[in-house]
Amino acid sequence: MLIGLDHIVIAVSNLEAAIASYRELGFTVIPGGRHPVGTHNGLISFADGSYIEIIAFYRENPDHRWWGALQKGGGLVDFCMQTDDLTGDTLKLRNAGVNIADPVPWMRTRPDGYRVKWLLSLAAEPHRGVAPFLIQDVTPRDERVPREVTHKNGAIGISIVTTAVDDLAGLRRWYKSALGYEGKPLQREELNGEGVRFRIGPHFFDFLRPLTEQSPLAAWIKTRGPSPYAATLRTRSGQVGSLDPALTHGAALSFE
Repeated sequence: MLIGLDHIVIAVSNLEAAIASYRELGFTVIPGGRHPVGTHNGLISFADGSYIEIIAFYRENPDHRWWGALQKGGGLVDFCMQTDDLTGDTLKLRNAGVNIADPVPWMRTRPDGYRVKWLLSLAAEPHRGVAPFLIQDVTPRDERVPREVTHKNGAIGISIVTTAVDDLAGLRRWYKSALGYEGKPLQREELNGEGVRFRIGPHFFDFLRPLTEQSPLAAWIKTRGPSPYAATLRTRSGQVGSLDPALTHGAALSFE
């Protein structure tokens, strides 16, 4: 079953600049290493078990799932779920109508030379970014996810992942099949949107469709298609509100 958010993905054009910016925001960013597909990353790990992956390309790869989104501005592009049954949850989502591939092996080489290995089931177009991709570790998870979870800004976890959608009926069917329960109806006035909320582990997932053309969700869908729109972080600091998009490199992040 799905047991919670594993990580969100933020695509940036320059990894070193993005790491510096997120450190300026008060996050502890750990260099993650290189994937053989042409990407490298920095990781922000939280006490709730989730993390942010900041990812960039060290060589061009137009066939990569996040290349196109990066050409449209990058920022928040995808999210990954933890599962205790990768094969079973992949089949549940596929049977519910999600275009999701069978598990395949992936790896990256950390700066210290350690090779981190895992399996991924990747949701493909047109469902990438609305249905999650799923992960199962081969090497220990604490080798993939940084152990350092303390941040100067007091961040302790990811509270809400908000995704802009245009098909609520299909989405409800996917997640009910994977989770075994209905989501809760939801309205978000600040986004002029309505939809459904699911709770998975300590994390909330809000799937919203725009109510009018004036909704920022409508503009997002027009430009980027249905996909992750924003993430809300928990913090002990008492700080609330949006983070500077110039420093988040286009990702809509906020503290609650």
